[in-house]
Amino acid sequence: MSELTMPSFGADMESGVVSEWRIKPGDRIQKGDIIAVIETNKGAIDMEAFQTGTVHKLLVEPGSQVLVGTPIAILSENKAEAPVTDSVVSTRPKASPLARKRAQVRGIDLRGLSGSGPDGAILAADLPTPIPQPPEVDATEPGDEKEMMRRAIATAMARSKREIPHYYLSTTIDLQTALEWMTQYNHNKPADEQLLMTALLHKAVALALVDSPELNGFYQNGQFHPADEIHLGMAISIRNWGLITPALHRVDKAPLAELMQRMRDLTLRARRGGLRSSEMTDATITVSSMGERGVETLFGVIYPPQVALIGIGCPQTLPWVVNGEVCPRLGVNVSLAADHRVSDGHQGGKCLRRINTLLQHPERLLD
Repeated sequence: MSELTMPSFGADMESGVVSEWRIKPGDRIQKGDIIAVIETNKGAIDMEAFQTGTVHKLLVEPGSQVLVGTPIAILSENKAEAPVTDSVVSTRPKASPLARKRAQVRGIDLRGLSGSGPDGAILAADLPTPIPQPPEVDATEPGDEKEMMRRAIATAMARSKREIPHYYLSTTIDLQTALEWMTQYNHNKPADEQLLMTALLHKAVALALVDSPELNGFYQNGQFHPADEIHLGMAISIRNWGLITPALHRVDKAPLAELMQRMRDLTLRARRGGLRSSEMTDATITVSSMGERGVETLFGVIYPPQVALIGIGCPQTLPWVVNGEVCPRLGVNVSLAADHRVSDGHQGGKCLRRINTLLQHPERLLD
């Protein structure tokens, strides 16, 4: 017998709600199978099995709040072992965390409602219009998802600034060569096959980290543990509520075209609430871009236990000296926030210089 426990999807997570089981006693599951939906302060996340076995018993009812590390199911490795049949299987309708919270506050039964979300999930907008209440009653709703997310971000960032000795570096990179190469690459390609500059930037960061392993990993129990692979946490804004940073896996090994498709897919699923648990737990460094907000430079706060964050500003046309003459070129500011317990400015500067060099030869990023 072995236990499945409530996983943590971030350093700031203390508990989660088992919203829905996707398994029942007797089911044979493989590592990576989706077995449950967990509601956290980051939204609803598909929990993947991290081991193989046969479901023997489910230990918690759907809707239960469970502390991280608490057993939630029992597996047996022997297929012939009889499962416990009195365990519960979810009968709750699919619904977003916000819709479920508002329905609870308003006393609305979600069963029988039609949902307009992915796979028929009930969204907050699908709930019946509440009867108007006096202002003092309707002012706030306990457990509001936006408030929970802001609180979670504040907790993680306060811990980061308290425990991590940050240092900061930044440099401005000439993107004109990369832009011209990308324009030629995209010529005559359909829109869904074209590259965006963000894909080139992320690939350049990942390849630079191959030569800067001290920026890619985790500081835990007073010791740095370098990561075996490069999983970039891609900061994605969730409708002005805050940020979520699911991981793009093995970016250094991904061809550019594949990476672009994966970035589009990850962004779409993050905003729809369809992330997998592995995407929320194994980012080895975060890349945050404020280009869409027009910000020139971003100085980030490291997400523990990671040891570095790359910030990407808004690409813009700048006066640049080429062969002794001033001409307009596309440029971008790239910054680094890093943990001084693990690296120093010399090592951080080498990483930024390597990113710059790679972007001057964009054809090397293709494969």
